[in-house]
Amino acid sequence: MPFSGRFSALAERLDGKPSGVWAVHDRACALQAAGEEVYLLSVGDPDLPTLPSTIDHAVESLREGRTHYAPGSGERNLREVIAAIEERSAGRPCSPDDIIVFPGATNAIYGVMSCLLDAGDEVIVAEPMYVGYRGIFAALGAKVVPVALEVSNGFFLNLERLSAAITDRTRVVFINTPGNPAGNMIPADQLRALADLCLRRDIWLASDEVYSMITFEDRHVSLRTAAERLENVIVIDGLSKSHAMTGWRLGWVVTHQELIEHLLHFSSATIFGCSQFVQDAAAFALQNDEEYMAEVRSEYKERRDFVCDRIASTPLLDCATPDAGMFVMVDVSGLNTDGMRFAENLLEEQRVSVLPGEGFGRSTRDYVRLSLAQPLSCLEESMNRIERFVIARGVDAAGAS
Repeated sequence: MPFSGRFSALAERLDGKPSGVWAVHDRACALQAAGEEVYLLSVGDPDLPTLPSTIDHAVESLREGRTHYAPGSGERNLREVIAAIEERSAGRPCSPDDIIVFPGATNAIYGVMSCLLDAGDEVIVAEPMYVGYRGIFAALGAKVVPVALEVSNGFFLNLERLSAAITDRTRVVFINTPGNPAGNMIPADQLRALADLCLRRDIWLASDEVYSMITFEDRHVSLRTAAERLENVIVIDGLSKSHAMTGWRLGWVVTHQELIEHLLHFSSATIFGCSQFVQDAAAFALQNDEEYMAEVRSEYKERRDFVCDRIASTPLLDCATPDAGMFVMVDVSGLNTDGMRFAENLLEEQRVSVLPGEGFGRSTRDYVRLSLAQPLSCLEESMNRIERFVIARGVDAAGAS
């Protein structure tokens, strides 16, 4: 008899419905693998190198035998470094015991939500939201309640709209500042008001802050800095984006020690700690990154300014200049199309890959996301091709009318 074993409900939830959001990127990668010249602006994997001295430190740590099990909550030295950074930035005490280390911020978010949400519980998430969040909540069987940012107002968070979305089943409000995909930053007064609202309603407030070090005109304000009380506050951060260490897999959570205990139990049951030598390198990177991070911010700002200037000079396209991060959201509705069709046609006609906005939520269905994680020369040629594509489409539309 043929084997007919079944799969778990979790596996079925993760299968989900094929959205096609990543289809454009996958198609672009296939074309590139076949030898075609394709410009990939559809993924946020930094092209910048990891700080060479960080790599050297990791190699030295390996040679010293730092290849064994690490404490479940993370190496003490790394947690002390993170706690010191938190104290300086927030101006309030932070203990290494308030911190737990995970293999990447995504895994940290999964750990946090696993400890807070049961199947059927509601989590409010500001939209547009990072594509990867949906898989986490699908795995847990949680109900996502999206609250649309004011897209036409620079992706502004409307607290009245968010407050109206709270129900008796709301367990977590989840924000992302600086935001992916829009690069929006939630100001301190809004963070403070939101923290107070959630505390009064006995709701956890979690903030994904992985782009906290890639800001331009204004400095990042952390939720831990803005909130008056921290009992319900959770901050997730990591080195993937800021330090060009996506493959190193290192993130962390800063929160109340009672939740840390639950996270430690979860981590011990699932991942059993992070690599010692990666944690050693992370601690080194965080202590020796001032000049490096200044260069990173300068590089991304130059790229942002170039792309936004080109979009402003291209007919029928529009964008809000992001305050942070490594992406630009482009409104393509002037072409009487949506982001999915724009991305598909752009790839086929000009071999430039961008991510359709509907992957981040319905509010950005008429947008595409352009990644700045490519050298300026690549961005220049990509924008040349996008401009040719848009002009041709605009001429066609005018002839048809």
